[in-house]
Formats: sequence, structure tokens, C-alpha cells
Amino acid sequence: MNRQSPWQLRMFQKTLKKRQRLSVLSRLLGPIQSQERCLLVTCGDNNGAMNWHLRELGGQWSWADLEEKSIKEMSELLGQPVHHGKVDNLGFSDAQFDRVVVIDAHEHVKDPLALTAELRRITRPGGQILITTPGGDQRKLANRIKQKLGMTKEHYGHVRDGFTPAELKDVLVRSQLHPTGARTFSRFFTEAAELGINYAYVKKLARRSQTPVEQGTIAPATSAQLKSVAKAYRMYALIFPFVWLWSRLDLLLFFTAGYVTVVNSRRPPE
Repeated sequence: MNRQSPWQLRMFQKTLKKRQRLSVLSRLLGPIQSQERCLLVTCGDNNGAMNWHLRELGGQWSWADLEEKSIKEMSELLGQPVHHGKVDNLGFSDAQFDRVVVIDAHEHVKDPLALTAELRRITRPGGQILITTPGGDQRKLANRIKQKLGMTKEHYGHVRDGFTPAELKDVLVRSQLHPTGARTFSRFFTEAAELGINYAYVKKLARRSQTPVEQGTIAPATSAQLKSVAKAYRMYALIFPFVWLWSRLDLLLFFTAGYVTVVNSRRPPE
């Protein structure tokens, strides 16, 4: 990735959980046919890089975000409109999509059942709905450290801490969807590294930024926000190989559940 690449794509290469998420989603989506209609739904913590990489998997993609702050720059990166959706009205037709991917949105909304019902409406019978959320288990070590540091769910813009696989499956079943599998990713070492990065931005850098940063923003979401912390980000980029090596220690914890929940599901055929 050279310096002429869009800032979103260069920033994506210096992420941990987002790269892991892309890998997991790619495997669960499998081959995508060129004629398949696909949708990605996000909620604020997105600058368009994930959209870009999912589009490279094939299919005909559309985009929606439940928050407005990054939509303009996302649309410019993708060369396509990104819709500002509502929880109960994403702005698409009934049964429009063959596949729907939802990244970390359910924990942001007061009524996750309303969002899931809307996902069911816009997905064709037999279509795939793939959802990720934070795991939400506050007994896990990194989550206990997060609380002690004062990084509460409000700092992440969350209504709730997240969903365990069982909890997210229950939301899907209650919305008349059929879960076909669940898994987790991002174990302690990745989560601890991400927590350190988010803490530095929320508690230190964002407070000194000349560009306004809304509560719930845990990393630069626009080019202006990134420029305001450019010096710190260059330092982070230099040490990123060591941060990545630290995250690879997760391999030693293969027997533990991760901190991110992923549930694959289908809208039942009618």
C-alpha cells in the first residue's frame, strides 16, 4: 500500500481487529457470484475501507450506515452512495439482497429486534445475514481492565456492551431468522492492544484535537480527525509491527473464546 493510496486503505493496514474481521467474514461469505446483490450495514465506526475490501470479493454491493458523520468521505472513496439508514428503515426494497453483512451495529441501538426485523425484510427468502458484535461478557479480563480505565460503553457509543453468541442467536430467532453457526475472534492480546490504542485516542489525543470528535468515536473517522493526530499516528505506524506481533500471541489462547461475536444466519425460504 503506497502513499498515494486513499488514507482509509492505508489506515486499514494498521488495524488488528478490522483485518481479523475481514478474514472471518471472507471465509463465511465464501464465493460470491457476480449477479448476487449484497449489502453492508455499519454504525459509525467505519471509514469505508471495509466496504472497499468486501467489494473486492465480488457481487453487486450497496452500503448503509446508521450514523452520518463519515458518509461523505466513504461515498467519495467508494464512488458509490452510502445511504444514511434508520434502525427500522434502511431505505431498501423488500427482499432486495441475497446477502447482508452487519458490522457492530446491534450494540448501538435501543431496539436490536427492530433492526433485525428490518434486515429480514430486505433479505430474499433463503438469503444470508451475517452479523458481528462485541462479545459483551464483562467477566473477561480485557473487559474488566476496560472498565477500570473508565472506557465504558458510552465511550464507544454503545447502548449495551455487546452480545454473546447465545444472546445474538436469540435475537435472530425472535426475528424469525435461522442461525446456521456462530464463532468468536479477537482474543486477549488483540483486545488489550486495541484497548490501549482506543484509550490513547479517547482520553488523550481527541481531547487535544482541533477537530471536534463526537462521543462514541474511538479512532479517527474522517481525514480531518486523522490529520489532527498525524504526529501520533506516524509514531503508531512505526511501532505497528511490534503491536501486530503482540496480537499474534492470541494463538496461544486457541482454547478460549474471543471478544467479538459472529453469527451466520439465513432468512428461511417461504
